[in-house]
Amino acid sequence: MPNKSLRILFVSSEAAPYAKTGGLADVTGSLPAALKALGVDVRQVLPYYRSIREKGFPIQSLDEQVDAPVGAGTLKAWLFETTTDAGIPVYFVDRLDFFDRPQLYGEGSRDYGDNLERFSFFCHAARRLPEVIKWRPHLIHCHDWQTGLLPALHKGARGQGASSDRPKSVFTIHNIGYPGLFPQDRFGVTGLSRDDFFNSRGLEYYGWISLLKSGIVFSDAVTTVSPTYAREIQTPEYGMGMDGILRQRQARLYGILNGADYEVWDPGKDPHIAQTYDPDDMTGKRACKQALIQEMGLDSNRENRPLLAMISRFDSQKGLDLFLAIMDALLQMDVGVVVLGAGDGHVEWSIQEGFRRHPGRGAVYIGFHDALAHRIMAGADMLLVPSRYEPCGLTQIYALKYGTVPVVRGTGGLEDTVQSYAPATGEGNGFKFYPYDAQALFGAVREAVAVYYRSDAWGRLMTNGMGADFSWEVSAQRYLDVYASVLDPSAPRVSTP
Repeated sequence: MPNKSLRILFVSSEAAPYAKTGGLADVTGSLPAALKALGVDVRQVLPYYRSIREKGFPIQSLDEQVDAPVGAGTLKAWLFETTTDAGIPVYFVDRLDFFDRPQLYGEGSRDYGDNLERFSFFCHAARRLPEVIKWRPHLIHCHDWQTGLLPALHKGARGQGASSDRPKSVFTIHNIGYPGLFPQDRFGVTGLSRDDFFNSRGLEYYGWISLLKSGIVFSDAVTTVSPTYAREIQTPEYGMGMDGILRQRQARLYGILNGADYEVWDPGKDPHIAQTYDPDDMTGKRACKQALIQEMGLDSNRENRPLLAMISRFDSQKGLDLFLAIMDALLQMDVGVVVLGAGDGHVEWSIQEGFRRHPGRGAVYIGFHDALAHRIMAGADMLLVPSRYEPCGLTQIYALKYGTVPVVRGTGGLEDTVQSYAPATGEGNGFKFYPYDAQALFGAVREAVAVYYRSDAWGRLMTNGMGADFSWEVSAQRYLDVYASVLDPSAPRVSTP
């Protein structure tokens, strides 16, 4: 099927710039534009959260409603629309009692208690959307557990059998650590037949409902966000109890590396940083380092020392326990450290206390601050990403573009994007360690610090990273190949990782 006649509906719980909690929104905000550039007719549908209303986007009502089943009854869904800067139609599913809330999924450390109702409702409404807009997709691309019910609905929702002409579906796992679990006694909320769908071949997961498993089992193909992560989640260590299901789907499981939006992340035109720069003129990076040290309140003599950074959620996935274990030793190495992030309260407190013990050498901003993230990326010399697991990771990709050398654990997308520095040849773009161990992280940092003081070698490392291309074009073409293999069984099979 020619790209120009291919119709794809993206269904996700967030997408930049409308609603964002993490990398999922970056992907669903950027990939549709890359597909459109390849000639695909792409449209998107999202929940209409309060935060979207408050941002003042030019959104208008479709003056249409659809009935969406929730349990034994139905509720009205109101529909709205807008268009992205790239010309992609975006539709919003609205119901105030579900989506007019302070956050997307929960508040504090607690999820909203009715998330099963909220996202079941969203999936049912998204399924009805093509009827309203008089546009029938060839394929629906679903993302993470919040949309995992949708492929199952095409197999047989309440009162409706499977349709022979239903759209095909692709389901992307952005992080298998979020399985979308709910008590089995609430299965009726989904609108699916319990007899047909709550079993080991369906949504049942160790006695719970799993919407992530629904997407894995009932979609026509499954993708995840890096080749290494696609292999890892088929093992007991990383599969979170779903490795057996994923091995069964191996022939239709694909690892496609996330891309970076270089319109947003480019030190040559970044409006958030003190001075722009590029590989041909790096003087701006020095100015960015000076400005960051001043902004974060570090001693001015840190300008002549390695400046390390972390930009991360504070949770168990991200390796903060390793960082905290070596924090004092790091600061005693006469380096500077800046941290941006939020999450686990104990981690927040521990980082603040650690920096108090070493005044002038470290600083932390608790919270999410997009502009500061850009300034840290431009001003730091190294970015630490010691993740326990990392499906893809985008910060290390951004760091490479900014000439900020990543020090990472070799897992998931970190393994795929960072090549270890080879002193003999000068090849590589960063430093890696493998055991999930604080001393292994510390050893990688010490190696990086030693190379930092060799200016020629460090300059080569920076330019190697800045020359890497992780733009969306290559990844978008790979998604097109997967779509083609799903829509046309006679098409050449896409290689699996």
